[in-house]
Amino acid sequence: MDNPSPRPAPSAAPDRARNPWWDNARFVSAALIVVLHSIGSIMSRYDALNAFHIATWAFRVPVFVVLAGVFSSGGPLGPRELRTLLRSIVLPALLFSLLFSLEMYALDHPFTVHVAQLPWTLWFLMSLFCWRLLLPLVVQLRHPLLVTTVVALAVGYVDEFGLMFSASRTLVYLPLFYFGWRLGQGMLRGWFESRWSLPVAVAGVLAAVAGGWLWGREVKGQWLSMRHAYTADTSLGLGLEGAWLIRLLVLAAATGLTLCLLRLMPKRRLPLVSALGAGGFTIYLLHPLVILPVRERGLIERADTPLEVAALMAGGVMLAAVLASPWVRRLVRPLTRPPVDRLFAPVPSPPAPHPAGPKQALGKEVRVTPV
Repeated sequence: MDNPSPRPAPSAAPDRARNPWWDNARFVSAALIVVLHSIGSIMSRYDALNAFHIATWAFRVPVFVVLAGVFSSGGPLGPRELRTLLRSIVLPALLFSLLFSLEMYALDHPFTVHVAQLPWTLWFLMSLFCWRLLLPLVVQLRHPLLVTTVVALAVGYVDEFGLMFSASRTLVYLPLFYFGWRLGQGMLRGWFESRWSLPVAVAGVLAAVAGGWLWGREVKGQWLSMRHAYTADTSLGLGLEGAWLIRLLVLAAATGLTLCLLRLMPKRRLPLVSALGAGGFTIYLLHPLVILPVRERGLIERADTPLEVAALMAGGVMLAAVLASPWVRRLVRPLTRPPVDRLFAPVPSPPAPHPAGPKQALGKEVRVTPV
């Protein structure tokens, strides 16, 4: 796919960060992540929960990756942009990794410092940092989506790309991140605005639900985790040399279902949902710290009736809403955006142009080579 000139995002407001369309999608995706983590330890007991996991997979992490791309810049990274990455991604990742270690220690586990392999959901921040560093390079390619997809498929044959520094997930999800950036530039405007795409999007979501119910048990976790190198899969008649086909199908399904979800997502401001969507990042960072002690104390394992499981899932949605509330966001802002401006030297101002013009600067003519 060629890289055309950027265009405004469909239905974008002047401040895309507060476009209710994106906020609505962000809260739905974040809430589904919390619900899945709330039932993760009991999911194998129930076919319905496993079907839910498979049916909603593309609406969780893949949508979160695409939305991260929507809000990213493909321009050069200057001093201000790099400082923003450090303050909003790197430092929160390290702080929450430390909080995770302290919480695990309080729950009678050995104290471990995580740096190269961040715990639980924090891999996303490490990948996000790498994606934003790579995006200005990726957009310079002649066929960015093709190149990043080939890399995503090829990396499965390299054992060294695994959990360390989130290397495997970073490269495998890079096509989706770039795809999200393109959506933010106005790609596929016709899909999001035409009438014919609405029934197609409904059919796509129903197909995901049906696929999860009918074949949920056949879908292997390693196909969706994107964390490890390929292994031979004899159940599908594919050897190691054909393992890339499964990943290609998974990425294609994730892209298509993401488009379906965004097409069905209301573009208008929804009561409560749109406001909570602004706290999607806070939900993602905080919910493991709440779920972890509940899970470690065996409280989730006690849910052994359909009513209790339903209450557990509803509790996940409520937890997401609480964590995204303005009060919680303000309370934890020193952790999600640490006030570390004093660590950085002042950003130098660009030199002012000489009044006499470039040719007469410093009292002598400067030869300008034509381009």
